[in-house]
Amino acid sequence: MKTTLEITAEPLPRDLAFLGESLTAFNDGDVGASARKALAVFVRDDAGAIVAGISGYTAWGWLYVQWLWVDEKLRGRRIAAEMLDAAEREALARGCQAAWIDTFNPTAAKVYQRQGYQPFGTLPDFPVGRSRMFLQKKLSS
Repeated sequence: MKTTLEITAEPLPRDLAFLGESLTAFNDGDVGASARKALAVFVRDDAGAIVAGISGYTAWGWLYVQWLWVDEKLRGRRIAAEMLDAAEREALARGCQAAWIDTFNPTAAKVYQRQGYQPFGTLPDFPVGRSRMFLQKKLSS
């Protein structure tokens, strides 16, 4: 079989879907079905606009928080903590035993550590001048 290597900054959605489906099938056969399910928590203002939120998923008994954002005007009010608590409660209801999150923002890392997350790894200079920190937390009911 002859193959070609393609590099693109604009992959087709169907190609990405194929890649995701293929990897999912491999992983399902290797370690069992992930039961991956999206999880989002939003905070809205009186007009319904999102002023804070979390986006992530649960899979293989873990919660992964991919994105966590709080509008600058609302920072320092424990909104991140409230959203994490809500996401963790939902993860527990889904049978998760632990959660993980990553950041390169030192202030965010402190917020996560106050919530009980412990560092388990770092990537230095990601981005340059910062370190990307990976944190995890054992969930309990």
